[in-house]
Parts: sequence; C-alpha cells; structure tokens
Amino acid sequence: AVSWYDEFQRLYDTIPCVEVQALKEHSDQVLHLSFSHSGCLFASCVPAMALLPLGRCPIWSNELDISLQHSSNMRPYNWSYTQFSQFNSDDSLLLVSGVFVGPHNSSSGEIAVISMENFTLLSRVRNKPYDVFGCWLNETNLISGNLHRIGRITSCSVLWLNNAFQGIESENVNVVKRLFKIQNLNASTIRTVMVADCSRYDSPDLLLDYEEQLAASSTCPVFDLGSDSEEEGAKPKPPPEPAVQELPDAGGVPAEHGLQQLFDGIMEGHVRPAMTETELETKVAELFVRNRTKPPEPNLLPTDSNSKTKYLIFTTGCLTYSPHQIGIKRILPHQMTTAGPVLGEERRSDEFFDSLDHVIDIHGHIIGMGLSPDHRYLYVNSRAWPRDCVISDPMQPPPIAEEIDLHVFDLKTMKEVKRALRAHRAYTPNEECFFIFLDVSRDFVASGAEDRHGYIWDRHYNICLAKLQHDNVVNSVAFSPVEQELLLTASDDTTIKVWRSPRAVRIRQARRPRPRKLLFSWLLNQKS
Repeated sequence: AVSWYDEFQRLYDTIPCVEVQALKEHSDQVLHLSFSHSGCLFASCVPAMALLPLGRCPIWSNELDISLQHSSNMRPYNWSYTQFSQFNSDDSLLLVSGVFVGPHNSSSGEIAVISMENFTLLSRVRNKPYDVFGCWLNETNLISGNLHRIGRITSCSVLWLNNAFQGIESENVNVVKRLFKIQNLNASTIRTVMVADCSRYDSPDLLLDYEEQLAASSTCPVFDLGSDSEEEGAKPKPPPEPAVQELPDAGGVPAEHGLQQLFDGIMEGHVRPAMTETELETKVAELFVRNRTKPPEPNLLPTDSNSKTKYLIFTTGCLTYSPHQIGIKRILPHQMTTAGPVLGEERRSDEFFDSLDHVIDIHGHIIGMGLSPDHRYLYVNSRAWPRDCVISDPMQPPPIAEEIDLHVFDLKTMKEVKRALRAHRAYTPNEECFFIFLDVSRDFVASGAEDRHGYIWDRHYNICLAKLQHDNVVNSVAFSPVEQELLLTASDDTTIKVWRSPRAVRIRQARRPRPRKLLFSWLLNQKS
C-alpha cells in the first residue's frame, strides 16, 4: 500500500465478509469446493448422492448470482460419496476423488476424470487409501496412491503417475508409471498429496519482524534429509522407549546382520522380554529400511526463479497412524511423463524404497493443507498434541487440542515463517477427526472449522479479519482465483454460501437500475 489509509481501506473494504447468496440445491452436507483457474466454474462434492454439481460464476457482471449448471451422479459407478475435486491447469478436465464400494462391501478410494467439454467420464483410477485424494501433476497426468500391507503396523505406499486418457489403442504407450515407493512405520500412511510448482515463485516475502521470525523458527522442526550438516541432516527421532533395548549400529552394520543380532538377543535374553509384537515389528522394519532405501536427492532447494522443479507434498508420520508430519519429495523432469518403464527407472537391490527429501514435524494431527497462489507458501491446519507427550502405542495417538493452529511454511527456504494463525476450533477426537479444507489468495487465507464458522486472516499481519456464520460445521472454503473479494464456504448445513467484499456489494448495487426510473419509463411508454 502507498499509505496506511490505503492499507486500512484494503483491510476494511476488500474482505469477502458480506453474504450475498446461499445455494440450497444440496440435500446433504457439502464436503469440498474447488474453483476452475478461469474463475468461471466451481465444483462441489456431496456424500449422500455422490453428486458433483458445477456452478457457473460470472465475475463482475451486472448479475452476480451463481447458478447450477450440471450435476454428475457417481452412484452408477458404485461410489458411496465424492470428497475432493480439482481442475487441471487449462480447465479442460476435472479430477474427482471419492470412495468406491467393491465386492463384499469392501471400500477403497477411486479417482475419476471428467471432460469439461461434454461432462463425460474419461477414466477411473483406483486410489488407496481414499484420503490420498489425488492431484494433477500437469495438464494430462495425475497422481494416485496405493497401499501394500507388510505387517500389522508396517506398510508400503506407492505413488503412481496416471494418464488422464487411458483409452489408448497402442499397447506400447504407457498410461501409468510408478513414481515413488515409500515405507510406512507405526501404522502411518501417505495421504493428501499435492504438487507445488517452484517456477511460480514470484511473490515477495511475507511481512515479518525479526522477533516474530525467531519465535516461528523453533515451532516446527524441518529436517533436510539430503543435507550433510549435523544440524539440518538430523532425522526426527521417536520418543524414548525404556523397555526396548537399542540395537548397536556402529560401523554401518548391514540390515541382515542387525536382524540376526536382534533375534539372537531375544533368544539369549539380552533384549528385555517387555518388547511387544508391535515394538518388534517396528524394529525389524527400521532395520530393513535402513539398508534398502535410496538416498535422498541432494540440493533440494531451487537455485533460481525459473526452476522447473516440482515438489510432491503429502502428510505422513513415523510415530502413530494420525498424520503428524509433512513429507516433501522432489519430482525430477524425466518423472513427469508416463513414458519409460512402468515401474520407473531400474533400481539396485539396496534401493527398494525411496527416501523423503524433507520432513516437517508438526507435533499434532494435520487436518488441512493449502498452497498460496504462487506455490511458495504452504499453509497447514493442525491440532496440537500435549507438549511433552510420549507415544508408546502407535494405535493410541495422544489427545488433540480443540484449538486449530494454522502454520505457514516457506517452500523456498523450507522454514516456518510465521506464528501459527489461531481463532478456529474443532471438537472431534482422533479417531473421528476429519479434513477441514483451507484456501489462500493473494492477501488472505481462509479456513473452515467445526465451530460453525469460516474464518479469514490477513496473510501479512497475522490477524483474523472475519468470521462467516453457518448453522453447522464448515468443511471447505474457496477463493475465486481471479478475484479474492469472492469467497465460497461449504457446510454440513447443506448450503454453499457466497461472500463478497463491501466494495463489491456497493458496485453491484450501483449497477442495478433503480425501481423509480423503471416505473417512470413504463408510464412514458403508456402515454405514447
């Protein structure tokens, strides 16, 4: 802003906090909203009828009301509900994620690709677990997940690249390719995948003062797993387990020898009998992955603004099943197409798993993530664990706070850059906790909450600017990508509310013809 008056005007007059319309076509809770990049369409996901309604949204026209254009019923494809949607970069295709009901009432995730030209279904891709959601990597390729159980609490997540057009006649053209294979410990899994494009970094740094930056830098540790330094290269360590004897690993003992030492120790009584089956499985998995994982890529951070680097970002964990870490994996240029071997590049026997390049430990249950429009900043909704909690059983995570923390991470430096934004709350316990979608515009960040409100904060000053009233849980929010003074909120009260700024409302009212002028014109026509 040129002056403080202009800045006050921006904060007062351009916040989308005036309700101008409530869409009530839905008969059940609305779980998710997503805008097209042009801002002309948005999609909503509803569970009961597995519908995917599309609304047309004219921006800055004389008539600003939003109307329903199309509705796709996914019930014929054995979907129980839709939960997430995303337009590709040219708005020609729509990715829809939902829950698929298979034989014997087994459920799994599935992704559908819908053409926006005639609303036909182009392809379907299995997606396991269902809360991987899926995302676009580029105009025609999307990322899905699969999960393979190795033990009771150990598994392997495989991330696949899929061509949106899978009806290719030639058998020599791949429609899928394996991207990464990552081991999961302690009942954790990879969920909520998204892609950040580093070439879009074009925004200046967020406004910060030195004390605030110092305070934020120690909140959530970020582990650079590809670094050689001891400070940045340290891996996150689980809490101490006094009942389990640590295995000696000095001198780089191979995993096979370590396993043999472990079993010998149990048989000879050197390892305490208090080790449970769960602890034993975790130890074996840790030893195996230590010697069967491809090292992380060096030099993760992009060196210039024109970098074609893309990051795959997802929630994960290492201590319990609830997502409490953010994993970051760089996608190399040759991995951005389905060309080449289906299983990816050839691997050595000691590179069975892929390692993560960065891990951000949140110390709490992650319930939402979103990127800024330029993909530089990552915003994360989480519910904190108690400060000094110790997790002894991965199937019993710590209690979570009712207050939601909204963390901000700079993907250019891989550091937390602000104190957590606060105001919104959630009440469900760990086992019932669900995703609350947030969205970020040029100047604002918005989020839903379980306290029957949506919230808007200013990105630069860390202040809550508005509370948006609903009659039930607010599941999702979405800014128009072309005009941040338009915001949509979706709720369990079955409505989608449309919010505009005071400035936009004044413009709308000024453009409407006045009733007196219409009456005067009608009288003149009658006389003539």
